Amino acid sequence: MTQLTSQPVSVAARDLGSGDMRYYDFVMAAFVAIILLSNVLGAGKVAQVWLPGVGQWPFGAGILFFPVSYVIGDVLTEVYGYARARRVIWAGTIAVLFMAFMSWVVVALPPAPGWNNQAAYQTIFGQVPRIVLASVCAFWAGEFVNSYVLARMKLLTQGRMLWARTIGSTIAGEGIDSLIFYPLAFLGAAGWTSELVLTVLFTQWALKVAWEVVLTPVTYAIVGFLKRREGIDVYDRGTNFTPFAARL
Repeated sequence: MTQLTSQPVSVAARDLGSGDMRYYDFVMAAFVAIILLSNVLGAGKVAQVWLPGVGQWPFGAGILFFPVSYVIGDVLTEVYGYARARRVIWAGTIAVLFMAFMSWVVVALPPAPGWNNQAAYQTIFGQVPRIVLASVCAFWAGEFVNSYVLARMKLLTQGRMLWARTIGSTIAGEGIDSLIFYPLAFLGAAGWTSELVLTVLFTQWALKVAWEVVLTPVTYAIVGFLKRREGIDVYDRGTNFTPFAARL
């Protein structure tokens, strides 16, 4: 299945079995790395950008890179099928949970005498349990919705209009992600009114979908490269779409 061909062969995902794929491991590693780095480096900083006619507009810095995980999720489902994407989503979920646990343990350890960076370390790596729970739940549900919608749309469109599948699945997946994360993380919290939660929710969702639209040519290029290299074009005919499974 991994020979280089000029025209990928259409194949049902269930017929692939557990055979090795040439680039699957690399795509999985990229997905997990972006998820972890987005949570560590991007989640805690509020940046701002100047918009014509609006002025300075604040935004969460993580939005610059977190949506790339949805692009890679689209690539995984489009190229390798829902079952292999499911494994990657679970790998990302477990990695985020371990990162949160490790952050909690390391921050809680008493600092050595003379080490004066505990406060800064706590600010950067301290985890608020409510936000961690919201982040993990939203990521897990959003990614599975994204993968499911894309796989189903591929069957309905018979593999045509990749742009419609990637954007449509992101609208659904990022929508579920935002609907879970912002109310669960901030509704009722100090300084967060219901109106502010809804405003941030819809703003972030719109920006993430816009990123998907902007990155569509990149998605096309990566999907085309991987399909040619793997020599396959996977369709999820007869796939078991439950998220609670590990079998291919």
